[in-house]
Amino acid sequence: MKPELIVVLSIFTGFILLEILFTNFFKKPGARKGDGIVEVLSTATLTLFTQPFVLASGFALGALVMPGMSDVLKSWPFWAVFGLFLIFDDMTQYWWHRITHKTPWLYNLHRPHHNAEYLSIRVVYRNNIFYYLMMPGLWFSGILIYMGGGWVYAVYIIIKMSVIYGAHSDVRWDAKLYKIKWLSPVMWVVERTISTPATHSAHHGRHADDGVTNYKGNYGNLLFFWDVLFGTAKITRCYPEKFGVENLPDTTVAEQLLWPLAKAKPAPTGAAQKTHA
Repeated sequence: MKPELIVVLSIFTGFILLEILFTNFFKKPGARKGDGIVEVLSTATLTLFTQPFVLASGFALGALVMPGMSDVLKSWPFWAVFGLFLIFDDMTQYWWHRITHKTPWLYNLHRPHHNAEYLSIRVVYRNNIFYYLMMPGLWFSGILIYMGGGWVYAVYIIIKMSVIYGAHSDVRWDAKLYKIKWLSPVMWVVERTISTPATHSAHHGRHADDGVTNYKGNYGNLLFFWDVLFGTAKITRCYPEKFGVENLPDTTVAEQLLWPLAKAKPAPTGAAQKTHA
C-alpha cells in the first residue's frame, strides 16, 4: 500500500476512534435500519474499486490523448502543481457537487450522502456507487498524475481528506476554537478557507428555515473558499439541530446504492415532491 494511503487510512481510523470515544459511533441519533449497510458498501466500493479504477482510467486517457506530456509536471514547483489539483480536482468537485444538487437525476446519485439523519465520519463516502465514477475531479487527477503530478498528489490527498474527514465528523473541532475570543480573527479566515464542521453541517441540515441550514450552498470539500468566491457560502458558526433530506419520499437501501438500476416504489398520489436539492 502506498504511504499516502496508509496516512489517509490512519486519519480516517483516528476519526472513527474519536467518535467511538466521544459521540457514539455505532448508534447515531436518527440512525435507521439500513444506514450501516449503505455506508459500508458505498465506502468499500469506492476505496477498493471506483477510485483506483477512475484514477487509472484518467491516467490511461492522458497517455492516449497527450502521449508527449508524460512526467512534464515533475519539473514544476510544488506549489504550482498543488494549485493544479486545487483547480482541476477540488474546484471541479465543488461544481460537480453543486450541479448534482441542481439536477434531479444526478441528485439521485448524491442523495444517499444526505439521507442520513446525522453527520458523522460514517457518511464521508456515502453515495450511490455511480456517483464517483462520474466525478470529473477524479478523472482530472488521473490525468495530472500521468503528467507527473503524483508526487504532489500524495501530499494533496492527505491534506484534502483530513479536512473532509474533519468537516463531516460530529467531533466538532471548531466549536471550542470559536469560544476562544482571541482566536476569532483566525477562525474568520479559517472558516472562509477550508470546510469546517459548522459550515459543512449547514449543508447537511434538514430544514432550510432553521436559520443555519444551507443545503443549496456550502458545497466546498477541501476549500470552502469556492463557496465564498461563487456566492454559495453561509457562515453562522452554529450547527443544525436536525440532519437529512426535507420533503422527499422515502427511499430504499437498493435505490440509494444502485439507482437507476434499482428504484423505490412511486410515492402515493399527492405526496410531497418538493426537492431537497
